[in-house]
Amino acid sequence: MLNSIADIRRDYKLKSFDESHAASYPFDQFKLWWDEATSADIDEVNAMTLATVDAEGKPAARIVLLKGYTHEGFIFFTNYESAKGQDLAANPHAALLFFWKELERQIRIEGLVEKISEADSDAYFHSRPAGSRIGAWVSPQSQVIPNRAFLEDNYQQLLVKYPDEQLVPRPPHWGGYIVKPTSFEFWQGRSSRLHDRLRFVLQSNHEWVRERLAP
Repeated sequence: MLNSIADIRRDYKLKSFDESHAASYPFDQFKLWWDEATSADIDEVNAMTLATVDAEGKPAARIVLLKGYTHEGFIFFTNYESAKGQDLAANPHAALLFFWKELERQIRIEGLVEKISEADSDAYFHSRPAGSRIGAWVSPQSQVIPNRAFLEDNYQQLLVKYPDEQLVPRPPHWGGYIVKPTSFEFWQGRSSRLHDRLRFVLQSNHEWVRERLAP
């Protein structure tokens, strides 16, 4: 089995990416690749890996969904009391990874993480489907629970408490984070593993420096 796994490989030949094709500002480059990805019929194009580190220095990673981005950063929503929320409270640094295999591309982002405003969290929360709004109250995310019935019972109790699902308030323990980048890396798969990697690093004067990395 090990040999069969080791034999799994793919030669990337779809595109190239060099300095002559790259924007000078990383958020502009992200938008270019994002627009191509959203036009490429990629399933859950906004899925991204979020990596955090806890107070003891132990890393963890999971998939979350990008819910917005600006020239300030990248926004996602979660339970602040979840494992990732506890990690970010202890160490407000994180890494994001987008992998769009259909385009043979990755984007890596590292940066500082902050909570967004309560008003912005409220606005997004009330745009969610009613079931998702109730679900934010139902689940003590990342905690050990006795069984599936625990969640289903909680859900039914919340339906009784909020018969008008449109009036479900945002839980105080639920809201948004923004990852404010200090570096980007744009990776384009190339043949023979000679991939194109361009990195943008934020300097102390708030300027971005672009550099090529060996694959």
